[in-house]
Amino acid sequence: MAAIRSDDPTRPTAVLRQRADFLKAASAQRKGMPGFLLQARKRREDEPVAPDLIRVGFTCSKKLGNAVARNRAKRRLREIARAVLPKAGRPGWDYVLVGRPEATATRDFADMLAEFETVLTIIHDLPISPPRPRKPKGSKRK
Repeated sequence: MAAIRSDDPTRPTAVLRQRADFLKAASAQRKGMPGFLLQARKRREDEPVAPDLIRVGFTCSKKLGNAVARNRAKRRLREIARAVLPKAGRPGWDYVLVGRPEATATRDFADMLAEFETVLTIIHDLPISPPRPRKPKGSKRK
């Protein structure tokens, strides 16, 4: 896993790469903000990941636009994570930042930084709920 540059070496941060980790975060806590959606989960002690590690992932779907727009949105999400997670993130947690159409790439950066700090305190104060059940494969609404 590649580490995100951080000024605080006591809080190591890594990037999520495995689809399974994104799915686990998607079934846990979530909170929407005007510039992005945050999905977060506290890892179990029995998972084979260092307990002092803060992990973060980024996702931007094609709803955001072409590749240029998606990459711009992801760069902005990576930068707010780099600025805020070392001081406000908690070790043992996984965070996924999801870009929002027409908001992530254009919203004022200072507002997004403030929103991320706010949403982290909200997420950490929520009670840990059991994961939401996933839809079985092949089930479609009619």
